[in-house]
Amino acid sequence: MRFTHELGDGYALALRTLDTAEEMHALTMANLDRLRRWEQWALYEQSLEATTAFTQAQLASYVSGDVLPTVLLRGEVMIGSVSLRMDHAARTAEIGYWVDAAAEGRGAVTRACSALLREADARGIRRVEIRTTVDNVRSLRVAERLGFQRDAVLASAMPHGDERRDLAVYARVTDG
Repeated sequence: MRFTHELGDGYALALRTLDTAEEMHALTMANLDRLRRWEQWALYEQSLEATTAFTQAQLASYVSGDVLPTVLLRGEVMIGSVSLRMDHAARTAEIGYWVDAAAEGRGAVTRACSALLREADARGIRRVEIRTTVDNVRSLRVAERLGFQRDAVLASAMPHGDERRDLAVYARVTDG
């Protein structure tokens, strides 16, 4: 059970495994202030044990075919996380991602998401969503570059600490 995908220009996706937990934790900690601006999960205390437990859960979901959890690499260096969560009965999925601050703006996330979209197509997924807060402009632009259309804005749908934020839902729908 391996997944690797070359993305060009030295970028690649690899399966998130227990071997990646320590490096992913270090990358998360290096980006924690940025991530806390956007991600509810980043508001909680981060530990290597929690990263390892999350990775184990992702791998269990991978084995069951519900998640494709990947790490984004530049050469041998981990620069982010990209995942595809699938509901095979509904033939839908959601892509989630984040990348190291130093890797932003280089097209790596768009390339990684394109690869996961091809995986979704190969698995019979017909609707893929990207959900992000309306003020996360970088994530919105990734969705738009990938040809997703804004489906809706869900008022106060995203919990974030003590507040709630509006959530933009972008979708790509294919025939089938």
